[in-house]
Amino acid sequence: MPLPKVPTKPAALLSVADYPKAEAGKAVKPHIAAVEPIARVTSISAAPQARNKIKPVEATPLPVVARIVEARQTDKTSKSKSKTAAEQASKPTETRSKSSTSRAADKSGVTKLFVLDTNVLMHDPTSLFRFEEHDIYLPMVTLEELDNHKKGMSEVARNARQVSRSLDALVSNVADHEIDQGILLSKLGNKDAKGRLFFQTKLQNAALPEGLPVGKADNQILGVVRGLEIETPDRPVVLVSKDINMRIKARAMGLPAEDYFNDHVLEDTDLLYSGIQQLPDDFWVKHGKGIESWQENKFGTGYTFYRLTGPLVPSLLVNQFVFIEPKNGEPAFYGQVAQINGKTAVLQTLRDYAHTKNSVWGVTARNREQNFALNLLMNPDCDFVTLLGQAGTGKTLLALAAGLAQVLETKTYNEIIVTRVTVPVGEDIGFLPGTEEEKMGPWMGAFDDNLEVLNKSDSDAGEWGRAATQDLIRSRIKIKSLNFMRGRTFVNKFLIIDEAQNLTPKQMKTLVTRAGPGTKIICLGNIAQIDTPYLTEGSSGLTYVVDRFKGWSHSGHVTLARGERSRLADHASDVL
Repeated sequence: MPLPKVPTKPAALLSVADYPKAEAGKAVKPHIAAVEPIARVTSISAAPQARNKIKPVEATPLPVVARIVEARQTDKTSKSKSKTAAEQASKPTETRSKSSTSRAADKSGVTKLFVLDTNVLMHDPTSLFRFEEHDIYLPMVTLEELDNHKKGMSEVARNARQVSRSLDALVSNVADHEIDQGILLSKLGNKDAKGRLFFQTKLQNAALPEGLPVGKADNQILGVVRGLEIETPDRPVVLVSKDINMRIKARAMGLPAEDYFNDHVLEDTDLLYSGIQQLPDDFWVKHGKGIESWQENKFGTGYTFYRLTGPLVPSLLVNQFVFIEPKNGEPAFYGQVAQINGKTAVLQTLRDYAHTKNSVWGVTARNREQNFALNLLMNPDCDFVTLLGQAGTGKTLLALAAGLAQVLETKTYNEIIVTRVTVPVGEDIGFLPGTEEEKMGPWMGAFDDNLEVLNKSDSDAGEWGRAATQDLIRSRIKIKSLNFMRGRTFVNKFLIIDEAQNLTPKQMKTLVTRAGPGTKIICLGNIAQIDTPYLTEGSSGLTYVVDRFKGWSHSGHVTLARGERSRLADHASDVL
């Protein structure tokens, strides 16, 4: 259907006479009571009260969105009635995958209408299909903003183009009346998406509080949400936005608003898997019955294995580290879960990287967590390692030392590839000249600092020897940009992803799936230092992979707790 004419005055001042009349000869649609314009609210806090004083004035043709409930009921009557209304009312709606919290349909069985902000679509281009049986409503402003962000090579531009392609596939070969009644989101094969997609096809006659500029995109979306609430009073209308200020303004106006939770892994980062579990002092007493032990040689190192059963076994995960602190003169125990078969677990001892004879490129573990991390980094069977920790815990130094040892000494991998997200903490420095590696140079200062430390550890080589070693190291380390990772396959590479907390789950998937045969990927980061807009500790790509990979036999995770950089850095981390 043709779009209405461009308004010549603010939306808050539009009246019923400003809307286009139904053409003669066309069937008149069912009518609902229109509303007269609300007087400008003098304060935001008065907005909810002003909304309750709306008076009907005259009947106008039923707008498209007012037929949503009717279209839904018509669609349901054509389907099998095997499910009762009570079953549909009790069915949970998960907008975050595999999460403990969910949005559910009302007790009456009426589904919700979610109005999506543009940043939701640009954050997750598949968000259209993540709301299960609920419907999606896209304002025209959202489509305009998508069009404005589709150019470029950034992740946001790629997501905007992907959303545009999905919308084009949904509206292709669809008649006008089907668009009015809502397009089935399951049309593209997404069986979990059982709702419909609606587009804004008319102006919304809703007043905004005085002080909100009418021409701003966010405020236009708020006006759309208020208009939908007025037109469909029997159906919940919810705004979904990644913009915190947008949600605050919506709630101040009395409009329901939520964050996009589908990619949230955790509500509380304190619940994030640490990869380490302390065993109780009586562990061997409760789990020692029928214990089996033996020794094996793996990768040139002898390990002791223990097969045991007990009440603690169900809580363990493969490759999780366990320890018992020394007490009453008894030695400490440090181990790793090697296997879990039902109610039986196999623990294995660790290699002690705190001893100088087991040093990795001259680096020894200074605490328990660093020893756990080096056991993962030096294990050829562990293809994916994640290291979390605050500043100065040794994440980068340990990863780089392990990479150099396995590239230049054991020849396990061909070269080291280092990459990171180029998100500045302060103002951007603008365009940089040179090659890809030269452009990435300013972002790799942390690796240069650690290379200097590792090179100085060889005190017997002399100045000329260290210079030659430095050139050799530089020749085996490649600096790559994330922007050119798509389509690549890394074979026999030691890939280090620094500042991984600034990656989205989609970007993290793109990187991890680049791994070919014989490649090991190391993700380093601190989820307390996220610089990417709209990314939180719960939705970070680093949090995402830690949660998804836990328990896999070829991956491991360690949260480093103690800072080892300097006493100044440790004190600053605690008090600042």
